[in-house]
Amino acid sequence: MSDLPPSSADDPIEPMAQIGVPGLDDVLGGGLTANRLYLLEGAPGAGKTTIAMQFLIEGARRGESVLYVTLSETAKELAGVARSHGWDLRSVHVREMLPNNDALEPEEQYTMFHPSEVELSETTLKILADVEQLRPQRVVFDSLSELRLLAGSSLRYRRQILALKQFFAGRNCTVLLLDDMTAMEHDLQVQSISHAVIRLDQNNSDFGSTRRRLLVTKYRGRHFRTGYHDYTIGRGGLQVYPRLVAAEHHKPLEQVRMPSGLPALDALLGGGIERGTSSLFVGAPGTGKSTLGVQFALAAARRGERSALFIFDESINTLRTRCAGMGMELGPFIDQGLIRLRQIDPAELSPGEFVHLVREAVTEHQAKVLLIDSLNGYLNAMPDERFLIVQLHELLTYLGQHGVATLMVGAHHGLIGGNMTSAVDASYLADAVVLLRYFELAGEVRQAISVVKKRGGQHERTIRDFSLTETGIHIGEPLRNFRGILTGVPIPVETPASSPP
Repeated sequence: MSDLPPSSADDPIEPMAQIGVPGLDDVLGGGLTANRLYLLEGAPGAGKTTIAMQFLIEGARRGESVLYVTLSETAKELAGVARSHGWDLRSVHVREMLPNNDALEPEEQYTMFHPSEVELSETTLKILADVEQLRPQRVVFDSLSELRLLAGSSLRYRRQILALKQFFAGRNCTVLLLDDMTAMEHDLQVQSISHAVIRLDQNNSDFGSTRRRLLVTKYRGRHFRTGYHDYTIGRGGLQVYPRLVAAEHHKPLEQVRMPSGLPALDALLGGGIERGTSSLFVGAPGTGKSTLGVQFALAAARRGERSALFIFDESINTLRTRCAGMGMELGPFIDQGLIRLRQIDPAELSPGEFVHLVREAVTEHQAKVLLIDSLNGYLNAMPDERFLIVQLHELLTYLGQHGVATLMVGAHHGLIGGNMTSAVDASYLADAVVLLRYFELAGEVRQAISVVKKRGGQHERTIRDFSLTETGIHIGEPLRNFRGILTGVPIPVETPASSPP
């Protein structure tokens, strides 16, 4: 949020002009203050024209007169952009201010006056005449780079923008200026004049889709959401994913245990996991971490509660087939809508979009159990993102405040031995940590399970035998006759003989 305090009830309420992009309106604290001049800047292809169209279409939907002044694209090109999104521009007035073919004729070349003096005046007069005739409540200028070239000098350009601002000040009109930032030196002239500035950034990674994000660098007198916010462009326009601030979603929560349906596992966990907590299943690949997460989702479904599973590493078909082979049928619960599986494509995801999917699962699907499989896939899906662990902490806090039991899977590097490391150390974030390990015994590779951390209360500190069978998960008795199990090569311990009576 900005440093300004929220508006009080005694402050005068100014009318708002919603942009028509729900996520962006949320970032701006409800939209744009009406009857002001705004700057939307970004490199070509960042989505400025798309936002501008959504802004005007939203105004037309509300019965307002709207005007699109284009100095770079033709009306035919704009109509093509609109068709690609499924929009109808018949309610939007489009005015082209492009040089005509006559401008190339020798007799049309200026001799006594500099071209900027004539062309800028002609362009300005045409624009003002259209505004006087249509009396629009929303106007878009696309783009400022053309006005900057027509002005010829920095001083004339600034004066022209100031004159436009003054002209629209008394006409109850919200103006959006687009700047493609193609000038050799990016000046701050328009930024200082504008009531708010929105910047669109795009980054082309070495592999995968383009990552886009926006930043509100300035908004006078408004309480808005600061920082970067991811967004995507698809059919239907921009979709903005506001940065998650967990502190805004605090709710009182009653601690309720959620059993797994396996008595031995519940005994290890001191009765199960609690609502609003996060649990990390960590171990070498193939030890059964994902299966444990699915077990909790199945137990919740049998109670009539909903779950959401976000799968990064394996395909949904593989997961379903593998679980079916252990008698853990997901199909009936998926058909009933109690379990929702979502395959995550690592090359196409941004952190903001993933958070949006999670929030949607909680608010719309009413999920009470949520599985992220795995944290390694989550990290590898966004290798260029900084502060990913901080974002994960914010997400876990949000889920906890909504009473969701979050299950995370983390894979260790290596298969056996004491030197096991993880690419993502989220153990300090989790409320419970369940460790699964391979160990060698009598020429056979076995598995062990233990709970090494649980903030929600007491838990069993034994190391138990663990296996995946045709009938599901099997947790055996504590392995008390061995020491060094976590090293991978345990040593038998002789049971001391009982003392004589």
